[in-house]
Amino acid sequence: ISTIDYNEYVGRIGIGKVENGSIRVNQDALLVNHHNPSVNKKVKISKLYEFDGLNKVEVNDATVGSIVAISGIADIHIGDTICSPDHPEPIPFQKISEPTIAMQFLVNDSPLAGQEGKFVTSRHIRDRLFRELNTDVSLRVEEMENTDSFKVSGRGELHLSVLIENMRREGYEFAVSKAEVLYHTDENGKKLEPMETAVIDVPEEFSGVVIEKLSQRKGELRNMSGTGSTRLEFSIPSRGLIGYRGDFMTDTKGTGIINTLFEGYGPYKGDIQYRKQGSLIAYESGETVTYGLFSAQERGTLFVGPGEKVYSGMVIGQNGKTDDIEVNVCKTKKLTNTRASGSDDALKLSPPRILSLEQALDFIDTDELLEITPKNIRIRKKILDPTARYRAKRNGKA
Repeated sequence: ISTIDYNEYVGRIGIGKVENGSIRVNQDALLVNHHNPSVNKKVKISKLYEFDGLNKVEVNDATVGSIVAISGIADIHIGDTICSPDHPEPIPFQKISEPTIAMQFLVNDSPLAGQEGKFVTSRHIRDRLFRELNTDVSLRVEEMENTDSFKVSGRGELHLSVLIENMRREGYEFAVSKAEVLYHTDENGKKLEPMETAVIDVPEEFSGVVIEKLSQRKGELRNMSGTGSTRLEFSIPSRGLIGYRGDFMTDTKGTGIINTLFEGYGPYKGDIQYRKQGSLIAYESGETVTYGLFSAQERGTLFVGPGEKVYSGMVIGQNGKTDDIEVNVCKTKKLTNTRASGSDDALKLSPPRILSLEQALDFIDTDELLEITPKNIRIRKKILDPTARYRAKRNGKA
């Protein structure tokens, strides 16, 4: 079985190629697995399909070389072999990698919650996440003590961002936390973390900045080759790659190529500083006004333009310095009877930086959430109230 499909009427459908012999409807067979000898189950082929373009066509039998779909086996998984009970021979296959990072999926509780999404409750989100498990074998979903949140583990940021984007397009509204890596411990109690091999192809003039940035993220340069275009090979912790792709594209002016491969678990490499800039946080709820944005843009890079809805605690930009700053982007100019030469000239705003889903996932810090709706992606603080947020930060809880 090389892939799994799912249908609400017949359940899980296993898809694979007939390696030898033949298969037919109502045949008794044995389910075995190369990597798991404990899998040894008698099954019956209830329905058999072949493919005609994108459609499944029901057939009675199939022979060597046919790609078939089989329904009626409830707990079929990728890598399982269906064979004759007389000759049980599991076919070897590549072992499915375990998840290396996790993030929390939460019910959206912002002041703008429920205005743009079709599916907004914890039951909706739970059903959708568990339905994804039917076809995505590398995904893990755990229910938390708080019924409004779920821990979703996957193979990397890209893996989870594809799920988030699919849910957003289907009409779901929810919030997600910053991705965190999954640690293990060895027999001596030492902390182990997932390590990856990163192979990077960049023009020679950008190799220095790439080496510098990845060294700061605990990357270790193993190999360097090539003339004109340089190939760099790094061993780097998975958490060192979180949020790096955006910087990488900027540093290489869009010319670099990065490929990563899971290497295994290695000793913990120490703390990594992810983000050096703070956030610009909206001071009050309302609609953004050009006058307020003009004052705020001097502090850093804005993510919002005029006429957009914001709320207190929402991140509306990136501060040029390390601290978080609250700014009032809903502030209007007070009208007076006096006019001075040049004071009423049109205010010029810099274009806002519009973040994609991947860029927003890279940007958020551990005390922030990403609010996902079918129409918008917003960054916000976990604690919206400024007093409570300051108190939590002072006590080391945020």
